[in-house]
Amino acid sequence: QVQLVESGGGLVQPGGSLRLSCAASGIIFSIYNMGWYRQAPGKQRELVATITNGGSTSYADSVKGRFTISRDNAKNTVYLEMNSLKPEDTAVYYCWLPNHWGQGTQVTVSS
Repeated sequence: QVQLVESGGGLVQPGGSLRLSCAASGIIFSIYNMGWYRQAPGKQRELVATITNGGSTSYADSVKGRFTISRDNAKNTVYLEMNSLKPEDTAVYYCWLPNHWGQGTQVTVSS
């Protein structure tokens, strides 16, 4: 059974940083592309960043230069390092792999 468990969300001031983690189980982690999505209140879920099984990354324009996605295949974990956070980054962040979602972790950027 596939499980994705996110952690690392919280409340942070504008300009601050957070690091999200997503631990995967029940899969051969290293062969899968992984990603992070987010959903703000009243808005559709949107793609934030992806990382291929080979380590190639891509980002939404809104987070380029501020967010970094990475993976540790030995730990079956994907990360999202978020810097220079803005109030508009406030959302529930979801870990993704094809056909599976994590439960989400809340990120709130507010003074």
